[in-house]
Amino acid sequence: MRAALQNALLAQRGHLIGWVPVCLALGIGWYFAFKQEPGGAVFIMFGLAGFGCWIFSRLVPVAYAPLVIGLMLVLAGAGLAKCRAVGVAEPVLSFRYYGPIQGRVVDIDRSASDAPRLTLDRVVLENMGPSRTPSRVRVSIHGDQVFDSFEAGETIILTGHLSPPSGPAEPGGFDFQRHAWFLGLGGVGYTRTPVLRLATPERQSLSMRIFAIRMAVSTAVQAAMPGETGAFAAAIMTGDRSGLAQEPLEDLRAANLAHLLAISGLHMGLLTGFVFATIRYGLALVPAIALRWQTKKVAAIFALIVGAFYLALSGGNVATERAFIMVAVMFVAVLLDRRALTLRAVSIAATVVLIWQPEALTGPGFQMSFSATTALVATFAYLRRFELYQLPKWARAVLSVFLSSAIAGLATAPFAAAHFNQISHYGLIANLLTVPLMGALVMPAAVLAICLTPLGLWDVGLWIMDKGLQWILFVAHWVAGLDGALSHVVAPHGSVLPILTLGLLWIILWQTRIRFAGLLAVIAAGMIWQQSVRPTILVADTGSLIGQLGPDGRVLSRATGSGFVAGIWLENDGAPVAQTVAAAREGFFVDGRVTRAVLGDWAIIAVSGKTALAGLDGCGGADILISNQIDEIARPCEVFDLGRLRNTGALAIDLMEGGDLRITTAHQITGNRLWNQGQDQSGDRPIILSAPAVDNDQYVRINPTSLP
Repeated sequence: MRAALQNALLAQRGHLIGWVPVCLALGIGWYFAFKQEPGGAVFIMFGLAGFGCWIFSRLVPVAYAPLVIGLMLVLAGAGLAKCRAVGVAEPVLSFRYYGPIQGRVVDIDRSASDAPRLTLDRVVLENMGPSRTPSRVRVSIHGDQVFDSFEAGETIILTGHLSPPSGPAEPGGFDFQRHAWFLGLGGVGYTRTPVLRLATPERQSLSMRIFAIRMAVSTAVQAAMPGETGAFAAAIMTGDRSGLAQEPLEDLRAANLAHLLAISGLHMGLLTGFVFATIRYGLALVPAIALRWQTKKVAAIFALIVGAFYLALSGGNVATERAFIMVAVMFVAVLLDRRALTLRAVSIAATVVLIWQPEALTGPGFQMSFSATTALVATFAYLRRFELYQLPKWARAVLSVFLSSAIAGLATAPFAAAHFNQISHYGLIANLLTVPLMGALVMPAAVLAICLTPLGLWDVGLWIMDKGLQWILFVAHWVAGLDGALSHVVAPHGSVLPILTLGLLWIILWQTRIRFAGLLAVIAAGMIWQQSVRPTILVADTGSLIGQLGPDGRVLSRATGSGFVAGIWLENDGAPVAQTVAAAREGFFVDGRVTRAVLGDWAIIAVSGKTALAGLDGCGGADILISNQIDEIARPCEVFDLGRLRNTGALAIDLMEGGDLRITTAHQITGNRLWNQGQDQSGDRPIILSAPAVDNDQYVRINPTSLP
């Protein structure tokens, strides 16, 4: 057995670089899974342990050294995540603020509700010292203001509402507090008053100048191409999606074409590939140059420069960074006369991104981008074993497009379903009809438009782009409108994606037949996902909304208000409908501002507003009282008022075997971390109610079935 193990480990030599980002990711995921923020002493021990692993790897037999180095990389990943979390620390609001807000515009986009949104730095708030003022805030603009009037780098002033970034909409859900922490956002809010320009852009840093160029290009493109195609063109040329409305965006998502919007490997590859081919073949037409210069390497250098400029212009999200690193590795390989596209290049790109931004591991952009790229490279490397060159050239091209779309779609499908709770059934058809056009027409037209700009003829390139984008939007709308184009799935348990990913990576990276043991992990992940159970009752952290699963789906207590939270609940249930539809379902007993729910033998009451809470006699015969106000009255039941909900976060309430009630809080799942340390924690275990909370002479617990 020892000899078999050694032989299996020795067989991995030459392929171990693929495991470097995997081990780093395990360490990063381990850090984010902690329930308590580890202190400096813990990471000093981690550092010493990692140094010990490095020394020990020099002493053990060669076959076992990679295992020790892998452990060292896991510890390094946890350390990187900790350093990054501490390095981005900025003040965060600890209360709701209303008043004047001053800041410099550093980003412009749109919110999930399609409202224009500004990100501001150099923030000034009334009666708040610099040590308490967030370095960045994000404000949604409501009303009829002209959104195009805002410029990059200008200082604005407005009157608005700000609040601390909110926690998960439900226990175990997406943690926006953590997301905002790494973005440097210390407050989010909105304004309904006019936004005034206080100062024009001053002399700016390089990053702000690039942002100003980016927004100027976006504005010019949308002015030359009005409508949806102009907004689409601005998104793929500059990464600015602020002009794209929700309707075409939803169609693109339903048709599995949203990846065409994100500046990722497809765009970076098409752009740099077009530049590389144009320069190489252009130089080949000049015999004096072609015979004396290495035109392939000259073209690679120019393509690399263009890719770097495109990265800077696009705003540099994770997918674009990954794409540029991949392109850089590929062209450097060309310069060194090595094979350009391998799993080694993917591994290097993943390692660089994880070192630079460890928090990217938890986001859908990183997961979907690398899943597609890894699957494509691994599959086409395997296909090199077959004599496909015997096929006609046109057949190879068609086969490549078909396989690329199918493989990328299959590789990203589980991650898209887990994060967005939807599966596009006709995505392959939509991609086959649009991706070739994107490469053959749209991206070359974008390059042509930029090249013709000095001559004042960029309209020629934009006209060609417009025709191609019209077709893409038409296909998206057509596919999205087909019967059964989209299905929805329940949000998986938190362990599903890690198990699934490790199983798939084991299949791809391991070099012996035991690689197929990874299928067991994939099957296990599928079984866990299939058995995922949604909470019976959910309570928002504001106390303003509750939802209970019923025969027809989740019933909501309100038809309006808390729409963002309601949408997340319904999507995670795998049954997204309008909030008004969910609120019209039967299941709650509503009397004005009082909502009553029944769960087994337990009665739950939700009270909205000060007047309704003040008029409540005790707990109204309920076992659990929920209120969106701070309740200062001692009541003979389990009370979750606004003050307590701010500490616990959102609630999930389920009936256990035996009739006990289990209450899981969001902060119980997230733990006491840097991004939520301003809140008192509710403990690391669920709250179990094993006896009626109301059972005395004054307040008699009623039979829930007799509720009016």
